[in-house]
Amino acid sequence: MVERLSLSQVRGVLRRPGFWLLVAALVLITIPYYQEAIKHPAFITHLGDNLGLDRHAFERILYLAPIIWAGFIFGFRAAFAVAIVAVICMLPRAIFISEHPTDAVFETIAVFVIGCVVAFSFGTLRKERERRIQLVVLNEISSVLSESLQLSQLLSSSIDSVISVIRADAALVFLTDGEAGELAIAAHRGVSDEFAQSISRIKLDEGFNGKVAQNGEPLFVEDVSQDPSVTKIAVVKEGIRSQLIVPLKSKGKVVGTLCVAMRGRRQFRRDEVELLTAIGNQIGVAVENARLYEQEREATMQLRVSEERYRELFENANDAIWVHDLEGNIIAANKASEKLTGYTVEELLQASKLNVSAFLSDEGLIMAKDIRRRLLKNEPVVQPYEQRIFRKDGTEAILMITTNLLTEGGRPVAFQHIARDVTEEKRMRENLQFYLRQINRAQEEERKRIARELHDDTIQYMVVLARQLDELASSSKGLSDEERLHLENLRQQINSIMEGVRRLSHDLRPATLDRLGLLPALEWLASQVPSGVSVEVKAYGTERRLPAEVELVLFRIAQEALSNVRRHSQATKAEVKVEFEDKKTRITVKDNGKGFDLPETMGDLVKAGRLGLAGMQERIQLLNGSLKIESEPGRGTTVTVEAPV
Repeated sequence: MVERLSLSQVRGVLRRPGFWLLVAALVLITIPYYQEAIKHPAFITHLGDNLGLDRHAFERILYLAPIIWAGFIFGFRAAFAVAIVAVICMLPRAIFISEHPTDAVFETIAVFVIGCVVAFSFGTLRKERERRIQLVVLNEISSVLSESLQLSQLLSSSIDSVISVIRADAALVFLTDGEAGELAIAAHRGVSDEFAQSISRIKLDEGFNGKVAQNGEPLFVEDVSQDPSVTKIAVVKEGIRSQLIVPLKSKGKVVGTLCVAMRGRRQFRRDEVELLTAIGNQIGVAVENARLYEQEREATMQLRVSEERYRELFENANDAIWVHDLEGNIIAANKASEKLTGYTVEELLQASKLNVSAFLSDEGLIMAKDIRRRLLKNEPVVQPYEQRIFRKDGTEAILMITTNLLTEGGRPVAFQHIARDVTEEKRMRENLQFYLRQINRAQEEERKRIARELHDDTIQYMVVLARQLDELASSSKGLSDEERLHLENLRQQINSIMEGVRRLSHDLRPATLDRLGLLPALEWLASQVPSGVSVEVKAYGTERRLPAEVELVLFRIAQEALSNVRRHSQATKAEVKVEFEDKKTRITVKDNGKGFDLPETMGDLVKAGRLGLAGMQERIQLLNGSLKIESEPGRGTTVTVEAPV
């Protein structure tokens, strides 16, 4: 199918001298062809006879010249159009004037067919030649683009080659900036820097280049003055008229545009458009490769910087850091590891002589294997954890260690350990706990002594005094009623004081705890809570006596919890649950009171004014136990304490 020419292409054809030469040739051939009818010019009458041909057959053969010439200059479509014009010129004579119309019509058809065939052959040869030229040009451009991965150098070389191949006056390359939604000029030739600066940034929905970047199709602009945004600079200063703009594509995505410009009007042939489009695709791929190279190089540099920073942190870290493979052979260690283990880094890295198992006791080795197993199975591990190692001099060090599994390609290859020596801190903590335990023991002993003295001495003296008052009131007959009433009041006051002293003695050290054990002591404690609060004691498991220190600590914590229920909670009901297990005992005190907001950490209890709760925490830590407090406003409070036995 013959494609229709666009209006701009028609105007371009009309401006070419070759078109008017074709018209002149057709006219010069047609006039002699109809000479007999128009009687002019006379000298042509015997021209065909001199050549030995029928004159009109010779003239019909002459029509081949403009047909073939049109095909050579303008292509097959033009040749076909000229052939139709030639047939229109020849047919009237062949049909109406010729003495041999059949032969004339046959010759006319033969001229049309031969002319089209020859023009088509020329067109095919021309296209093949152009295709070969394009391949050569594309190879040259490809060679230029492959010389460098530096984007600026790549664009500079390619734009020079484009100007040389297309024979353009100027060329510009724009690259897309996806984040800004703009085209940014990346290279230019043949235009001033002022002009390039004026169009350095173009919106994707503005201008001819923006349109090409959006739709991804080539665009020919016969006169750039149609764009009002660049009329003044382009036309007045640069004198640019015609432009051909093609997209730069990579993997179907537009990465920029390539614009070639002429300072005069020029019609670009189809093969030139196809060639520039192919060049644009090559440049687009090269630009994308250059960008990927730049990104990879930046990523490599960042990785190198990160490695250097990690190495610096690794070497200068205060904590000991070492890495060992799956067999336990140390493959990396920092300076702090020397101080921790007593071995130099060189000694640590001698796998044939030293393995991490050399640092560990049997118990520590079992723990290390368990940590290894959990990490390899992606099971949770509580970190940091405590581990003990032996230094080179045989002394023991207590460490807090964090262990991570290192993988490569999803495959485990090594373990990294970050350790801090807490030996002195551990010993100081143990000493502090020892001192606190001793202080607590001394306090309890003093409480016990005071309670015993109150019970054995003070209360006994008051009992004797009360009896003496009774005897005085009963034996003295001369006392008035008022004096007897006064003595009775004194006796009642003494009884009240004795009850208070007895209660104080039990609070200081309940005799029930020493004689009967924890559970009876808790039941007695529950009975002492005022009648406004109902307290129930429940026991689970096999009841048994616990070590005196454990019973005392658990009792004091329960005592403080019930005291808080009585004084602060506004509760009406409370429950004390005692659970006896093989290796630990648990007490839970739960109420239905108003509750309160807990601080973020147990260490903030003192700041929040919860001194009683802080005392519970300190007491249970002496037994290496745990304390858990749960409370919300309006939902009561639950205190759970566990102690190993």
